[in-house]
Amino acid sequence: MAKVSNIFKGDRVIWAIFFFLCAISLVEVFSAASTLTYKSGSFWMPMFKQALFLGLGTAIVIAFQMIQPRFFQVIPVIGLPITLILLIFSFFLGASTNDAQRWVDVGFIQFQPSELAKCVMVLTTALILSRLQRDDGADPKAIKYILLLTGFIELFIFTENLSTAALLFAVIFLMMYIGRVPFRQLGSLLGVFAIIIALILLVVALSPSSTSPDDSGVLHRFSTWKARITKHFGDDKQLAPEDFDIDKDAQVAHANIAIASSNVVGKLPGNSIQRDFLSQAYSDFIYAIIIEELGIWGGAIVVILYIWLLFRAGRIASRCRDMQRTPTHSRYFYALTVMGAALMLVLQALFNMLVAVGIAPVTGQPLPLISRGGTSTLINCFYIGIILSISRLVVRRTKVKTATERAADPKDATTNEKEAIVADEEVQIATEN
Repeated sequence: MAKVSNIFKGDRVIWAIFFFLCAISLVEVFSAASTLTYKSGSFWMPMFKQALFLGLGTAIVIAFQMIQPRFFQVIPVIGLPITLILLIFSFFLGASTNDAQRWVDVGFIQFQPSELAKCVMVLTTALILSRLQRDDGADPKAIKYILLLTGFIELFIFTENLSTAALLFAVIFLMMYIGRVPFRQLGSLLGVFAIIIALILLVVALSPSSTSPDDSGVLHRFSTWKARITKHFGDDKQLAPEDFDIDKDAQVAHANIAIASSNVVGKLPGNSIQRDFLSQAYSDFIYAIIIEELGIWGGAIVVILYIWLLFRAGRIASRCRDMQRTPTHSRYFYALTVMGAALMLVLQALFNMLVAVGIAPVTGQPLPLISRGGTSTLINCFYIGIILSISRLVVRRTKVKTATERAADPKDATTNEKEAIVADEEVQIATEN
């Protein structure tokens, strides 16, 4: 037992949520990957690959929760140049999948630089905000530095992956709000963002409904955006069942059928019918399969797990201020990093679930730690590792504070000397780490 506790450190609730999500992933990917099973000719291969990625992800979580959080401040320095190079490469020479040129192919694996960019920008934003904190809030220069870097990163993301660009902006905006950026600046930013969105929608509306296979550059994705927006918002007229053409929007239609046919209690794992009709049942629309097989209650449990993750991260962040003998800027960095990582996971999950239930247009965002995928799974595990690493440090530093206070309590004179020794030892350990 002691050996296990030495491996799995940090917040136990976060660990429990992580393993629950991984378990759901294995079960539902195995069930939803019927199309991959047919293509590969192997019944077990899709689940084996997902189990492999989750195993590697768990190793990443264990490794990073052992790292002292102060070293995360180095990642933006190293990660930003690498991320920019990869984004530029994928923009011009990237591999194309599902009509989107967002992948870097290194032979044995494909990965999305945008996933790496999200992680690096979370840490970069936390670093800038923590270093530019004043008594009355963040320095007004902080938002300028953040927007400069974010804007440059977004240029290479939004043309191929608009939903990822929107997700990144939402997380960065919330981090700036938590980081005490002046409301006046945040309000101005929202106004500018609204204008940019309006211009993008105007260009999309005026773009052709279809593009030729030879089209390249920014415009080749506009037709896809236009089709998705038009299908979702374009026509509110209620159609009779016999007039509905399921072939025009098969993904959304079959997702709706999966949810409607769940009968609240679900069909149990392995009994999904719509998985055979959803080409992305194991990824973008896996939440619909979860509801079909596990019922409304199963879908609600998944939602609760993500909400619980966010609230637990918020608790860890709030306890950062109680860390003894920790510089103020480091406390802010740890708190903002935890919240940024949690917000990235939870908001992405929200994007995915809104699409699956038909509330939002198709975005292509996977369900974190549940959907099948290599790059996204490993990066999401990195977020969990960061949260656990900081939670581990928070527990250690707050123990130092408690031990110090108890050692100084005159009511417990018999153990004062012993407590003082323990406190001194823990302070020394905390300071060194």
